[in-house]
Amino acid sequence: LQFTEEKLGQAEKTELDAHLENLLSKAECTKLWTEKIMKQTEVLLQPNPNARIEEFVYEKLDRKAPSRMNNPELLGQYMIDAGNEFGPGTAYGNALIKCGETQKRIGTADRELIQTSAINFLTPLRNFIEGDYKTITKERKLLQNKRLDLDAAKTRLKKAKVAEARAASEQEVRITQSEFDRQAEITRLLLEGISSTHAHHLRCLNDFVEAQMTYYAQCYQYMLDLQKQLGSFPSTFLSNNNQSSTTPVQSVSTPSVLASASASLPSLSNSIVTSGLSELKSSSGSRKARVLYDYDAANSSELSLLADEVITVYSIPGMDSDWLMGERGNQKGKVPITYLELLN
Repeated sequence: LQFTEEKLGQAEKTELDAHLENLLSKAECTKLWTEKIMKQTEVLLQPNPNARIEEFVYEKLDRKAPSRMNNPELLGQYMIDAGNEFGPGTAYGNALIKCGETQKRIGTADRELIQTSAINFLTPLRNFIEGDYKTITKERKLLQNKRLDLDAAKTRLKKAKVAEARAASEQEVRITQSEFDRQAEITRLLLEGISSTHAHHLRCLNDFVEAQMTYYAQCYQYMLDLQKQLGSFPSTFLSNNNQSSTTPVQSVSTPSVLASASASLPSLSNSIVTSGLSELKSSSGSRKARVLYDYDAANSSELSLLADEVITVYSIPGMDSDWLMGERGNQKGKVPITYLELLN
């Protein structure tokens, strides 16, 4: 009844405080985008919708999906079979076999990318949607019910005419108010965990990028090797439509430039940073760190950060491994490790 009267504009409603409203919209926003990113990553890793559904069904049944060749492996197998049929001693047959072997290697790399991404990226995202967010939704629903009880009690108090009825109604308002406050506090504490969810998902994103980087580097290397092997064939076999080409397909200079450039690029799990952090964890010293991204403190024990500022960080015994203590002037508080880059 209270809910219906509110909708019709006939009853007043207790508003949640602004902080709680902000946390609720941040949680909703996180859920919405996590779901979109997760689903699209699944599409990227497995473009075949039927195979995706099949894998999902097997996962729900807690059984392993039957292993079957993926597209590059299948193409590779066809090429090898064709090459053997045409004769491995012929230029075309030989080239097909070499191409087929490379396609199969790419298929294996593809498989590893899917597996690594599923474990390190998709699973944590799915766990948030199916775990933490479900708990938040349940507690939020409970908060809505407690609020309706409170507002219904307030309405009865307004309407109470005789003294006994007023006294009983006042008592009811006190009880429903304290139940509402308690539930608001539970909901707030759960919602404040969304900031550490973001920090956790950031690490998972780094892992995903690392897996993609490994995959593309492998594919690039396989193709480079294949191109060198094919480049050793006489030019007539490589020219199009048998128009004799004076230049055989050469290994272009760009790949080697790329290879040397990629060798100098720091890996995402920068070993210097990682070892620096673990060293800092075990020592009692402090270090300067540059802030990589803005960070809003979830509560008074944390320190808000601005991208590119430099702060002092140190570890406290027994502290969670994902956090350090940060200091800026006379302000101090916990800061998430993933938002920092240690300076030498």
